Amino acid sequence: MPKTTKSGKPKKDELPSTLRRSNAKAQRTFAKTHDSAADEYGSEERAHRVAYSALKHSFEKVGDHWEPKEQKGPSDQRAKSGGPRASGPTAEGVDANASKKHLLDVARRLDVRGRSTMNKAELVDAIKKHNRRVRNR
Repeated sequence: MPKTTKSGKPKKDELPSTLRRSNAKAQRTFAKTHDSAADEYGSEERAHRVAYSALKHSFEKVGDHWEPKEQKGPSDQRAKSGGPRASGPTAEGVDANASKKHLLDVARRLDVRGRSTMNKAELVDAIKKHNRRVRNR
């Protein structure tokens, strides 16, 4: 999986597609955490989970890329409980702990239909569904 070059930049062709469309800091966060976790745990799957966890602490998934969050911190209830055995649903990169106003703004940018009548949980679900659709194109 992602290895960093001598300059500290991740090799773009080894990054997941959503990260290839994201800024350099998101790419570095994922790649460096992944490399460190792979060395520490010796498991590609666990390194991948740890890298995404670190990424979600500072970035949120918006459509087909990752953007810096307004406030760093866990992105959903599962991330709050933490640890390798955390259970419960994940928000799949959507910052479920963000304000409803922020989620409405993200939904507006993604052109999610019916967003003005949705509550916070419905907005999170709608953004997750949109993100899945654009990822699978």
